[in-house]
Amino acid sequence: MRMKVEFATSRFPRYYNVLGVSLIKEAIKKSSQDYYKNLYFYKDKSNKTSKNFTYSFYIKGYEIDGEDFIVKDRVVMYISTPDLELGLHIYNGLINKKTIRYKNYEMTTLRVDLVKESNIYGEEAVFNTLSPICIKDSSGKFLDFSHENYIKELNYIVNTVLKNYRGYGIKRNIEFENLDLKKVVVKEPFSKFQNITKRQYQCVNSFKGRFILRGDNEDLNDIYKLGLGFKRGQGFGNLEVVNGR
Repeated sequence: MRMKVEFATSRFPRYYNVLGVSLIKEAIKKSSQDYYKNLYFYKDKSNKTSKNFTYSFYIKGYEIDGEDFIVKDRVVMYISTPDLELGLHIYNGLINKKTIRYKNYEMTTLRVDLVKESNIYGEEAVFNTLSPICIKDSSGKFLDFSHENYIKELNYIVNTVLKNYRGYGIKRNIEFENLDLKKVVVKEPFSKFQNITKRQYQCVNSFKGRFILRGDNEDLNDIYKLGLGFKRGQGFGNLEVVNGR
């Protein structure tokens, strides 16, 4: 299930990952308090299990003013999930919440559309990133795609995410080929990180562009819908299919 959500606003934060998380959580909560509690809490504690969605933003027409985008046209959000129940709660919450407020920002929901999903028919697919992909190792270090452990850690997180979603992991290891990836450093305001390091932002080394994945057909289709890599629920790893041969 894929959604395209259009917002009207005059200003939008340059570091918008936390805004996206807040927006989706509030949509789910508005649709169903019980579903929200089951998804985000476990035995009165935060549920850290990976969530079965990913998202990305696109700002149409803007200028930059400090830490804000001055929006000339509109902000578009793309959301993807293979979980129909979760997707319906996000969709219902968004269509019934016309005004979105986050800190000093305010957005008006213009429209929420369901978008036709692509199909991957073979065991190889060309993807383009809608939001950056980040892969990290067990120490928390974000890896370049040329790192010797990149494929190993990519398979680790794919296996974990698929197992969390469908009860079993990858059917066979995923192969990765770079076509035109470029490094981007995403700054994330993160209060816990600030308290530990005394720095304002966490810098996430990640990559945007085009690449190939090879693997089992079911795995590839689920990766496309769930997103790829770490921090999918924080606005990373959203993909579009360029060629699903």
